[in-house]
Amino acid sequence: MEFKTLRNIENSFRQIRLYAIVFAGLCAAVTGYALWKSYGFAELQRQKIYVLDNGKSLMLALAQDASINRPVEAREHVRRFHELFFTLAPDKNAIESNMKRAFNLADKSAFDYYKDLLEKGYYSRIISGNVQQRIEMDSVVCNFEKYPYAVRSYARQIIIRSSNVTRRSLVTSCLLVNSVRSDNNPQGFTIEKFAVVENRDIEVIER
Repeated sequence: MEFKTLRNIENSFRQIRLYAIVFAGLCAAVTGYALWKSYGFAELQRQKIYVLDNGKSLMLALAQDASINRPVEAREHVRRFHELFFTLAPDKNAIESNMKRAFNLADKSAFDYYKDLLEKGYYSRIISGNVQQRIEMDSVVCNFEKYPYAVRSYARQIIIRSSNVTRRSLVTSCLLVNSVRSDNNPQGFTIEKFAVVENRDIEVIER
């Protein structure tokens, strides 16, 4: 009788030990899962920026890796430069203002191209002939596999005269290097080795 009682006590002890081990395992699993989820939540919160709007309301802004938007910013930088550089009005002050803003986005190669056109009397003919010139960007192709980034731009140049409208094909090339962001250069790029690869008439429409 005593032997049977001892065996029952031993079996109960084994069961209690098994339950204790299972319970400890479950506690460890729950603790590990909670720590893992807490780390993920903390990492998610670090990707958010809370901004006070004039000290009154609280706005939530997502913090994104700057490199994600870099290709978009590069194309916008090149597009903006071309719009400023090739959009001309028959007004000396307007031309100089556009050129000054364009030069903030590029190095001396753009200024050298401008000086060459200036010496050839291109801008004088724009003013004296009351000519309007604008540009329509077709595409900006950037190679981000190698730094500095090689860029080729394809656009249409529209030259409006009193007698006709000329459409020209414009293809340019340049290199993009990282620069400091500023009010004059919000994308933080600088155009180097700017060159016009092609600039030919497509059609001339009489007015």
